Amino acid sequence: MQDTSVGATRLGRVLVASKWAGLVEVAVVFASGIAVILLASNTFGQTPVASIGSVWAANLLMLAIVYWGLRLRGQSWMHLGLDQSLSRWRSAIRVFLQSIVVFVAAIAAFVFAAILMANLLGIPERADMSQYDYLRGNLTLTILALASVYIVSTFAEEVIYRGFMITRISELGAGGRTAGWLAIVSSSIVFGLVHSDWGLAGMVQASFMGLALGISYVVVRRNLWVTILAHGYMDTILVLQMYAGIGS
Repeated sequence: MQDTSVGATRLGRVLVASKWAGLVEVAVVFASGIAVILLASNTFGQTPVASIGSVWAANLLMLAIVYWGLRLRGQSWMHLGLDQSLSRWRSAIRVFLQSIVVFVAAIAAFVFAAILMANLLGIPERADMSQYDYLRGNLTLTILALASVYIVSTFAEEVIYRGFMITRISELGAGGRTAGWLAIVSSSIVFGLVHSDWGLAGMVQASFMGLALGISYVVVRRNLWVTILAHGYMDTILVLQMYAGIGS
């Protein structure tokens, strides 16, 4: 649904009316993220901290561009699913319960992909998480990592890959069922590709997890808080695993 407001600018009205303009917007968002990562890689090298920092910087830049696009259209974050549901206790409880179900579904998809890659293609089941070894046994860094992850990974990734990408691609196809599925699959594939530092097995696992989150986002009527919370549970488990040295 494309809610145009009287606050939309001329460029915003073009973004709403023209499918090509909307497609360019999607391309600009992801091209900017890729540019940041490549620039950081050429400047700081491939050290774990530099790689993670470049991804976070890319996420923040893409998030800023997504917000700019909303403002141009006269829209708010609510258009992508960040509504007021957490401000009402009954709605907040419903969102929490839904997020638990989505969390379980995403974990199941992640595990299924791991088994698939291990048994069918002979690729190691676990994703490569060695870049997070600096967290092992370091409580201070782990707490800082969790705080950062919730903002620049959990929140930003759900806004970008679920809220923005699925919504915009669906709108390009006038909201039809085919466009909806294309949006979900596209977002999950891109989500997997941006986790290339996890290795091939990790990218496939991330794609399946993204697929589960994308389907869930649509099923819960695009309430983005549900997938943000579910994603947050998974990121918390991942970071705590790195702290404990499990799976590395």
